[in-house]
Amino acid sequence: MNTPRLTVIGTGYLGATHAICMAVLGFEVLGVDVDQAKIDRLASGEVPFFEPGLPELLAKALESGRLRFTTSFQEAAEFGDVHFICVGTPQKKGSHAADMTYVDASVTALAAHLTRKALVVGKSTVPVGTAARLTALVKELAPAGDEIELAWNPEFLREGFAVEDTMKPDRLVFGVSSAWAEEQLRAAFEPVLAQDVPVKVTDLATAELVKVAANSFLATKISYINAMAEVCEATGADVSDLAEALAYDTRIGGRFLRPGLGFGGGCLPKDIRAFMARAEELGVGQAVGFLREIDGINQRRRSRTVDLVTELAGGDVKGKKIAALGAAFKPNSDDIRDAPALDVASTLHRMGAEVTVFDPAAMDNAKRVHPELTYGENALDAAAGADVVVLLTEWTEFREIDPAAMAAVVGTTAIVDGRHALEPSEWRAAGWEYRALGRP
Repeated sequence: MNTPRLTVIGTGYLGATHAICMAVLGFEVLGVDVDQAKIDRLASGEVPFFEPGLPELLAKALESGRLRFTTSFQEAAEFGDVHFICVGTPQKKGSHAADMTYVDASVTALAAHLTRKALVVGKSTVPVGTAARLTALVKELAPAGDEIELAWNPEFLREGFAVEDTMKPDRLVFGVSSAWAEEQLRAAFEPVLAQDVPVKVTDLATAELVKVAANSFLATKISYINAMAEVCEATGADVSDLAEALAYDTRIGGRFLRPGLGFGGGCLPKDIRAFMARAEELGVGQAVGFLREIDGINQRRRSRTVDLVTELAGGDVKGKKIAALGAAFKPNSDDIRDAPALDVASTLHRMGAEVTVFDPAAMDNAKRVHPELTYGENALDAAAGADVVVLLTEWTEFREIDPAAMAAVVGTTAIVDGRHALEPSEWRAAGWEYRALGRP
């Protein structure tokens, strides 16, 4: 089979990463977006978000001549053989359901110009049943009609590891309706498949469910250990020791069995809520009813972290100086969507605390969304004169802070380790009062 030419519709985090990596792997790729400013930044060699390794790959892809960008859907339709839909599906305002506005708009705009046989491939995380609906829409709108097929290839990117997850994923899922669609997808991922990456070929609905099912399981595991942290707090047990003991059980494993502030970002929270909403629409809401408690446990970790800070501040944070280390929802990212770190920082600010934030990558985004907070130049600057330090994102540079150096600049040696990222004995030996969720 000839190597297909690829288009990537949507050049946000998912789309830009996919377009850049596919070009580096040897494909001719056209990135498409309605945002001219975003297109211009990418075309000039600037990645508009933080992702380790991606700027270097963008430079390589542009230099190769295999990667271009456009705002024209007509150009995309004429150019591409396989069209990847990589636009966002945020949570609907006033609802838990996914907002399909961007998916529907991109598919509609592309379909109007599809005049020859082509494959449209969804990568966005969508409610199950979307692919069937879009299949009918594309065939109705496209001049090529039944010559256009639709497939689903869910993404499994981890922010901070997106290049690795694209170039050598732990698996690929192909949701298809024909042997031809499978052949096209295999051609579109040939360099990846050559590395013996496992492939699961399935129907459209199952492929749509894989991503939300995986995220729901992951969220459940994270919230389970945090629920155990609540029990440990009530009994004087140590949740870190409990998690370590559980991890030796091969049926459970230790990955993501880490207590702390909980999950955030643009995927897990909105995906499990959208899954619940879609299950309700399908009449099987009771089957995933447990996800409501998962969401609730996750949210409670934020309020409990605020409680710990308040306790160390003497029962009232009003007028107290709080150093918040971290703003991004996870390390190696500048993503602040539903970030637990900023939720805690802004809550403390509303309670009257003077909160100073520092994050190695997410400062600009944090300042834009939370201009009411104060921002430091580095971790020690943020901690200057602090009554309580609270670690909210487990960046390596925060893990490696010298407790004695930090003690020299704070007002009071009191720290809340919201991510169980520090070694308690080291901090206590340096004179710190150390607290963490679920630890005595």
